[in-house]
Amino acid sequence: MPETAPIITSYRQFLAEDPDLPMPVAAVKALVEFIKDHQASTMSEFVEMVRDAAQVLKASSRNSISLAAGCDLFMQTVTRMSNADLDECRANLINRGTKFVEKAGACRESIAELGGPFIRDGSTILVHSYSRVIMALLLRAAANNQRFRVYVTESRPTNSGYRTAARLREAGVPCTVVLDGAVAYLMEKVDFVLVGAEGVVENGGLINHIGTYQLSIVAHAARKPFYAVAESYKFVRLFPLNQFDLPSHTPEVLAFDSPDDEGGQTCAGGEGMVEDREPEETASPQSEQALIAKRNPKVDYTPPSFITLLFTDLGVLTPSGVSDELIKLYY
Repeated sequence: MPETAPIITSYRQFLAEDPDLPMPVAAVKALVEFIKDHQASTMSEFVEMVRDAAQVLKASSRNSISLAAGCDLFMQTVTRMSNADLDECRANLINRGTKFVEKAGACRESIAELGGPFIRDGSTILVHSYSRVIMALLLRAAANNQRFRVYVTESRPTNSGYRTAARLREAGVPCTVVLDGAVAYLMEKVDFVLVGAEGVVENGGLINHIGTYQLSIVAHAARKPFYAVAESYKFVRLFPLNQFDLPSHTPEVLAFDSPDDEGGQTCAGGEGMVEDREPEETASPQSEQALIAKRNPKVDYTPPSFITLLFTDLGVLTPSGVSDELIKLYY
C-alpha cells in the first residue's frame, strides 16, 4: 500500500494556509491531492488505497467529527463510482473534489442570505464560541445596515469567544464578551441564540463546542429561539443517544484528584487521564488551566428537541428534516 502519511501533511498545510478553510473541505482537498499523486493497477486496489488514506486522515485528529464528515462524503462518491473504469473514476473524483472545494465558500453566502431575515433591527443575539458561518451571517447583516447587538460567551477552554468579539467590533457591531456561567442571567435580555456546529447528526442534533448543550437548555427554559447554522458537508451519519456516545477522545468519566498524588496524577478516569507532572507545576495557575482543559471534553451533543431551526445551504430546516437530507447526500 502507498505511503499515506503525506496526506496528513497536505491537510495541515491547507489549514495553515487558509485559517477560514473548514476541516471537511480541507479533508476533501487533501484526498484529491492524494489521488493525483498515487496510482493503482485495479479498481479494488484504488478504492482500498483511498479508504486507507481517509482512515489515516481521520485518525490524525483527536476530535475528528468535522474532519470525518468530509472524508465520509468523499468516500461515498468513491463508492458510487466503483463500477466505472479506473482512469475515468480517478479523473471524475479529481474533478468533483476540486469543484466541491471551489463551491464550499458559496455555502456560507447561501446560509447568510437565508438567515439574514431572522436578524431584525434592534435584535440582541447570544453567540457561543467562534464559527466561520456565523461570522458570515452576522457580518453580512451588518453590511446591510441592520442594527443589532451581540453577547458572546468566553467559550472556555479555547476562549474562542474573544476572537468572535474582535471581528464583530472591527465591523462596528456592538459586542460584549460574557462569562460562560452568565448565560442564564443574560437570557432574558436576548432575542435568540445562534450557534455553529462541528457536525449535524442524523436526528437533527448538534455536535459543537462544549457548553452548547447547557446553553440550549437555558434557552429552552426561557422560551428563546435556539438557531444553529451549518454547512451541509457537516452532516454526519451518527446517532448519539447521550454525551458519551460522541466519537471523541475525551474521558467517559471525569477523574478526581487524589489527595495523595503529589504529581497531579488522577484516580480512575479513563484512558489518557493520568498526568505526569512535577509538584511545582501543580501550583501554577497556567498549568492548572491547561490540565483542566485537557481533562475536559472539547465538544458536547445538543439533542434536536432543544433546537428551533437550522440554517443550512440546503435551506432552513427543522431538526427532523436533517435525516431526509442525509439520505439524499449518502444514498
